[in-house]
Amino acid sequence: MYSKIMVPVDLTHADRLERALQLASDLAHLYKAEVIFVGVTSPQPSKVAHNPQEFSAKLDEFASGQAAKHSITASGHAVVSHDPAVDLDKTLIKACSDTGAELIVMASHVPSVSDYLFHAHGGRVAEKAPVSVLVVRES
Repeated sequence: MYSKIMVPVDLTHADRLERALQLASDLAHLYKAEVIFVGVTSPQPSKVAHNPQEFSAKLDEFASGQAAKHSITASGHAVVSHDPAVDLDKTLIKACSDTGAELIVMASHVPSVSDYLFHAHGGRVAEKAPVSVLVVRES
């Protein structure tokens, strides 16, 4: 059913993605699919990396670690955005098309008051993506 599963990851908060990562791994095993971890960075230095090349290397390292941990085929796909906070949804939807992903497994957080005023990224991606989106609530 699926041969490529896209999983957006924020390397700053990778420790908070365990449920989404496990589910993506389970689906990859079920469908013998490749998992593509997508990370979005800016051209400026961040907490994760000094530049986009370092970010890409760290994302590839994360993908390799997940591949080894879960016995899956995985790769990283780094995307540079001038303002990730503003462009995140649009950037993830474009990455879905660029990678040929057929499913997006995306972590979400427990809703707070601000989510009723401003929609969460998972909801916007699910609304606009050309493929099915499975939003996994992390605790």
